[in-house]
Amino acid sequence: MTDTPDDLPRVTVRCYAELVDLAGATEVEVPVGAPRSVKDLVESIGIPHPEVAQLRVDGVAVDLGHRVVGGERLAVYPPFHALADPEAPALAPPWPDPRRFVLDVHLGTLTRRLRLLGFDCWYRTHADDRDLALVAVTEDRILLTRDRRLLMRREVVHGYCPRSDDPDLQAGEVVDRFGLRSRAAPLTRCVRCNGRLRSVPLAEVAAQVPPRSRAAFDRFARCDDCRQVFWPGSHVDGLAGFLDRNGTPAPPAGPGRADSPSRPHASPEDPWPRS
Repeated sequence: MTDTPDDLPRVTVRCYAELVDLAGATEVEVPVGAPRSVKDLVESIGIPHPEVAQLRVDGVAVDLGHRVVGGERLAVYPPFHALADPEAPALAPPWPDPRRFVLDVHLGTLTRRLRLLGFDCWYRTHADDRDLALVAVTEDRILLTRDRRLLMRREVVHGYCPRSDDPDLQAGEVVDRFGLRSRAAPLTRCVRCNGRLRSVPLAEVAAQVPPRSRAAFDRFARCDDCRQVFWPGSHVDGLAGFLDRNGTPAPPAGPGRADSPSRPHASPEDPWPRS
């Protein structure tokens, strides 16, 4: 006679902080017909393993391969909410440093937002799940997707599922999750192709700059890869709020403007040095 779900032993899963959004409840009872790994059990309630920083079964820290049989209590913690425990097994290696990302085809606007902040983001409109997982693993990138099944692929190490539908709020989530504020370098990367921007004199790019902009601005940058030319025009003021919330201030929109936010520092690679 086969046990029905009501007859099976259960594991009580307690979810903490933002993991409640994924599980749909703070506490979930999960039937266990045969011994199963905690990775499988946690993902069965909608929480991809890259979202988890610590697991504790009946108060004891365990790894993703630990097997439960029923009757246990499983606590699931996200990053920054895990209990301080030097003996707890690491569920994944540290996040890549510098932070690099790969985003699925539905997160094109988020891709542009993160590139605005200066982060290396791999994005292709034709990439399928296998491509995305492969890039995440082979290039040591953090996978960003709202497809939780994709994040649950066994080979994926680092990843995050943005909760919001709004790209600006999604960017804020990613900034907070991966500690990006101190790492941001706004307007140093091409939002179109992901290439690095380099400062160039007007004489080198004059043919690509409209006459009015040549007269109005004295700072220009060019993408190393696609060769697109950029200058800090009025659009920078429109982005200032987003950049201030998620990184360091944007460069001044024009030469000599005392009311424009300035970069806190400039390096030889900074495409927007102060004139």
